[in-house]
Amino acid sequence: MLDQRPLVLLTGASGYIGGRLRTRLEDEPVRLRCLVRRPEFVRPSKVAATQVVQGDCLDRESLTPALAGVDTAYYLVHSMGAGPDFAARDRAAAANFGHAAQAAGVRRVVYLGGLGRGQDHLSPHLRSRQETGEVLRRTGVPVVELRSSIVLGSGSLSFELIRSLVQRLPVMLCPRWVQTPTQPLAIEDLLAYLVAARTLPNGEGEVFEVGGTDVVSYRDIMLEYARQRGLRRWFLPVPLLTPRLSSLWLGLTTPVYARVGRELIESLRNPTVVDDRRAADRFDIQPMGLAAAINRARANEDQELAATRWSDAISSGRAMPTWAGVQLGTRLVDSRTVEVDASPTDAFRPIRQIGGIRGWYHLDALWTIRGWIDLVLGGVGMRRGRRDPESLQVGDTLDCWRVEAFEPDRRLRLVAEMKLPGRAWLEFEVQEPGPGRSLVRQTAIFDPLGLAGLAYWYGIYPLHVRIFVGMLRALARQAEMSASRRQAVLHQSESTSACID
Repeated sequence: MLDQRPLVLLTGASGYIGGRLRTRLEDEPVRLRCLVRRPEFVRPSKVAATQVVQGDCLDRESLTPALAGVDTAYYLVHSMGAGPDFAARDRAAAANFGHAAQAAGVRRVVYLGGLGRGQDHLSPHLRSRQETGEVLRRTGVPVVELRSSIVLGSGSLSFELIRSLVQRLPVMLCPRWVQTPTQPLAIEDLLAYLVAARTLPNGEGEVFEVGGTDVVSYRDIMLEYARQRGLRRWFLPVPLLTPRLSSLWLGLTTPVYARVGRELIESLRNPTVVDDRRAADRFDIQPMGLAAAINRARANEDQELAATRWSDAISSGRAMPTWAGVQLGTRLVDSRTVEVDASPTDAFRPIRQIGGIRGWYHLDALWTIRGWIDLVLGGVGMRRGRRDPESLQVGDTLDCWRVEAFEPDRRLRLVAEMKLPGRAWLEFEVQEPGPGRSLVRQTAIFDPLGLAGLAYWYGIYPLHVRIFVGMLRALARQAEMSASRRQAVLHQSESTSACID
């Protein structure tokens, strides 16, 4: 039977907003097709019917087959990271896409642009975002343009920039742009607007300004993040800090590239506040305020961390990680693996038995000293032991840890309950790369709280290396010994049976 659901084309599916919009659209009554330049960068879809096609908006011919039969197309393409000619590239890409969409009979293009008033005074980035919408409209295809301020969500560029500044700098030099008014929008609310834009009445092609409920400054955003993280931060006004110097400063203190940072800083000097309230009349959406948006972003970071399989997130090769591990979001991660001649059951057995009377397999004296220090600081120390020497379940205490996740013969995740300048987890995973073989992954994760947390991680990292390397080697030895004992028992049992026969 022919599928009568409308076909939706999504561009930018490998990006931050596009990737999240894809999962939302997969829950809608539509058929979804994703247009990307590098299909291998799009993770396998949760819906098998979702198509992924290769194309480039700068290549007009590649757009014709992608747009064939499309009802609604989402245009989430921009070239800010492509160099100084990004505006020209954006205009060319939008013209190609608009003409191809018009020729294909696309009913509507939904485009995400940027807020800002006064075209002559806008930054190059914001001017380009609004020019892109104009170029799309000039091609004759109906366009619904949503103009948004900065987007707050776990992993968004804006949120990562703010998070990094607040986490790393107790005293911040503040140029004038930190007082610029803005109306930040939570990623969940932006996605709701984008999804709803598809079902607006036919022929409606307008510009809608969307934002959260609070009009705040960038300083307010940083202070709110600091408040929720329990950090005290001070701001020193520096009126002569130019966008170029600010971008170089960002390049040193945040994950943002200096070139992209400069374009962002240029944009931050423009107020991005909703002046046109028509979106409130056309969309049945109640956006959240600043505090709720930041709280959601932080909660989503925790959920994504809990759901992460480090074997997917980090190379599973045997090479040691770079100095002090890698950073994923706010977390510092040290992950290492070892392959053993043992089944997953034998490999997981010493992991399941860790702690308590059995100890931690390597440098137990240091664990004991750390427990004494924790007791002095008012923590739980290492005295709690474990409920059962052989079995574990979620919620069990295990010395100074608590079991947060447990999958028999596969995964154990512990969350620290000792006194720390941050939060810490220790996770073990077992995979089966081949018959009779197991890959054991050990991952230490630390979410530092301010400079004290960073100093703690980097200060004791050499000691952590000794502990975790030794622990993993000892777990490997125990796994292979367990496998050998089981084989010996099995062999003895077979021999006994043969004698009886």
